[in-house]
Order: sequence, then structure tokens, then C-alpha cells
Amino acid sequence: MTMTLPSPAKSVAKRDGDAARDRSTWLIDRAPFLIACGMLAVLVAIYGTLREGVFTFEELNLDTAAAMTLLLAATGQTIVLLRGGIDLSIGGMISLGTVLAATQFGGSPLQVAFAALMIALLGFAIGVCNGLLISVLRLQPFLVTLATWSILSGTALMILPTDGGQLPDFWMAFGNASLLGVSSSVGLLVLLILFWVWFRGTRLGIEIRATGSNQRSAELSGVSILRINLLTYGLSGLFAALAALYLTTQTGTGSPTIGKDYILPSVAAAVIGGISLFGGRGGMIGTIVGAFILTIIGNLVFVLSVSSYWQPVVSGVILLIAVLASSLAEKSARRSLS
Repeated sequence: MTMTLPSPAKSVAKRDGDAARDRSTWLIDRAPFLIACGMLAVLVAIYGTLREGVFTFEELNLDTAAAMTLLLAATGQTIVLLRGGIDLSIGGMISLGTVLAATQFGGSPLQVAFAALMIALLGFAIGVCNGLLISVLRLQPFLVTLATWSILSGTALMILPTDGGQLPDFWMAFGNASLLGVSSSVGLLVLLILFWVWFRGTRLGIEIRATGSNQRSAELSGVSILRINLLTYGLSGLFAALAALYLTTQTGTGSPTIGKDYILPSVAAAVIGGISLFGGRGGMIGTIVGAFILTIIGNLVFVLSVSSYWQPVVSGVILLIAVLASSLAEKSARRSLS
């Protein structure tokens, strides 16, 4: 009996084919993020030609402060989207969080710290309730979180019908502090990045991504879908509450309606940055890029002295371009795999 050995030519062809497939897979995963980085670079370059001092630490501090509320809200949204869901209730939680802060914060730092902790825990608990309804009743995340958004927004309006309330001066000073020219918002951005670097390697982070990629396979591997949903939506609620708390340091008041302004932008920031709406693909760094793209668009609208109504129009166009470009890149990569 003779054994047929593969020829050197066939081995080389197989190796080249494997390398091509690896490159195509890398392109599928990274193309949306790379496109977003290119968009941000172009927008920053345009912004830099229209205004002096754009490439300074002071401008970085200002832009990061402007983007931080969206970044916090989009962090929770990113986790939910990686799971393959969506969370509209963050709008209601942001509104309710600002209202509770404006009406419940006391005068002493200890009272403020306790109230802030309670608001954060409330956000987590509301998110857990969303996950429970989605898992146990097998309801669509869109419908569940839409209903929760309505309930939370109505509650916020009952507590504080109009913008108002009062925040302690030291609370707002904390949100606008700086050290060696670096603002607290930049420090929070660094903490967000460090959190994501840690979180994506945890068992929970891996299971969320795996469940979003293929829920059935994740279940067969022993992943508890109930646990994943509870923690995923719980974290989303927590980050929405943190976004509300940060927002109060910038506005100094509570607003029962302001949360609606962060629902679609939080999704847009994630999608522009490369998060798949079908789950399992993307990361927080892309979401950060997407959030800064939306922030720079707002800056350009202001610098060009055009109507603020153009901002959502331009943001929508950017989102459409990002989605189309990502889709074309993925189709091209998949063709090379076949």
C-alpha cells in the first residue's frame, strides 16, 4: 500500500488560500472600524481648518466633556448590541436620573454620594427587569425597552414637570475639574477604555459576544441566556444612570425630557464605530470613535453658523455612509472567501 503525499505546489496553494481567508476575515471584522477612523480624521481635519486651537489639550478637554454623556450611554448600548438586542429605555433612565439627582441630592458630600449610588443601582435594577421580561416572557427587546422608556419618562415628568432643581456646587465642580491640564472627562474616557480592555476578556464579555454571534451554539456550550440577558441589560441601565449623573455636572439641573436626545445617537455611535446590529461584532473603541464623530459634526454645525437642524441630517448621512461602506466591505470580503 502506497501513501500519497501532498505535492509542494498543493501545500503552497493551500497555505496561500488560508492566508487569503484570514485576511478576508480580518477585513470583515475591522473594515467598519477603519472606515469610522477615516471619517473622524477627515472631520477633524476640516474642523481644524475652520477653527484655531483644535489640536490642543484644551480642545480635547472640551470635546470629551461634550461627548462624555453620549459615551456613557453608548457604552451600555454597545454591550446590548453585542448581545444582539437594543435598549431604548436608556432615554427614560437618563431623564429620571437627572430628575432624581436634582431633587434628591442633599447638601453634604456624603448625602450626595449615597444618592448617586442609589441612582446607579436603580439603573442597574431597571435594566435587570428589562432582561427578565425579555427572557421569561420571550418578548422583543425593542418593545420591552420602548415600554420601559415610556414608564420612566412619565415618572420623571411626575417628579419634575419642567427643567429645574438644584445641584450642589461641589458636584458640578467635580464634573468640570482638571489636573495638570487634563480634565476629569478625559480621565473618565481613560477609565472607560480600561474598563473595556478588562471587560471584553472576562467570561461575561466573551459569553455576551458569543451569544450575539450564535445564541443556539452558546446555549449548547452551557451559556445561561437568562443570566446573559439580566447582566447585559443591567449594565446598560447602570451606564445610562452614570450618563445621567455626569450630565447633571454639566447642566446643573434636572430635565424630565432630555434623555430622548441620547437614544438614537447612542445606537448611531455604536453602529458608526462598527458594532453589528445583529450582534457579536465590534467593540467599545469603535463606539468611542463614533461618539466623537457625532460630537465633531455638532462642532462643525456651530462653527459654520448653520441651523442646528442640520446636525441630525448630517449625522444621518454619516450613519448611512458607514452602514453602506461596511456592507460593501463585508460583501467584498465574503466573495474573496468563496
